[in-house]
Amino acid sequence: MMTTAILVTGGTLDKDYDAIRGELGFAQTHLPKMLETGRAIPAPEVEILMLKDSLAMTEADRQIIVEACLNHPASRLVITHGTDTMTDTAKALMETSKLHVKTLVLTGAMRPWALGRSDADFNLGAALMAAQTAPSGVYVCMNGQLFTADDVQKNRQTGCFEPLTDA
Repeated sequence: MMTTAILVTGGTLDKDYDAIRGELGFAQTHLPKMLETGRAIPAPEVEILMLKDSLAMTEADRQIIVEACLNHPASRLVITHGTDTMTDTAKALMETSKLHVKTLVLTGAMRPWALGRSDADFNLGAALMAAQTAPSGVYVCMNGQLFTADDVQKNRQTGCFEPLTDA
């Protein structure tokens, strides 16, 4: 049985440029190509839950993510997510006591993978490593750092994640 899997929810990481409309949107997930390029062996299973901008994510969407984590056979999951409300979803997962036996790591990107020069590959690789090595709990993995769900925020001035408390 697999030990690590990836649940896709959308976010900037999976956005692509629509030249006809002149805007960013979703067509498909880039995760299989990212895993191939990164030579992830064995490649984790990828399951698409949704392809959504996190600003459009609702509490019902968060419940879908919670249920998917509860019902997934893997004990270690990476969840790709938009950065704007990633911490809200992390807290919803943390508040679900039945998930405390799993290791859940949320990650995303500030720039779409398909546009190049993205932090997506770096964040995904870090999140996969964190999911395999961190103890059970809910985490956010961004900017080369692993944060617990109850001690993380997105700094909107710098575009980086940081702890709520000063260490």
